[in-house]
Amino acid sequence: MGKFWLKDPEEHDFPAAADYLTLLLDEKEAKEIAEKLKAAPTITKKAKDILRASQLPLLSKDNLHVRENLQKIKKGNKMSPVLLVRHDSKLIIADGYHRVCAIYYLSEDLNIPCRLV
Repeated sequence: MGKFWLKDPEEHDFPAAADYLTLLLDEKEAKEIAEKLKAAPTITKKAKDILRASQLPLLSKDNLHVRENLQKIKKGNKMSPVLLVRHDSKLIIADGYHRVCAIYYLSEDLNIPCRLV
């Protein structure tokens, strides 16, 4: 998946995504979506397009988690692909917002591996 990314999301990313989604959806639907994310193929999308579609701001480089991800990249460690959900014509970053922001600082045109349902 490239020099910055693991081939597949880490197992703990799916319950983290489900937990986040329960803030937006009912628990049953959130868990169903997390299961669909597990089965979805990994695709790539540009950092700038993920941020734009999600309508979320670019977090500061000083944000603790963005900074940790930038240090991870600098050390040559790979990050987990991002988990995305298309819901009511909006894009939800269910897991990986800080990773998207970190990679954006390297180049907004870099491809990010993601699972999209």
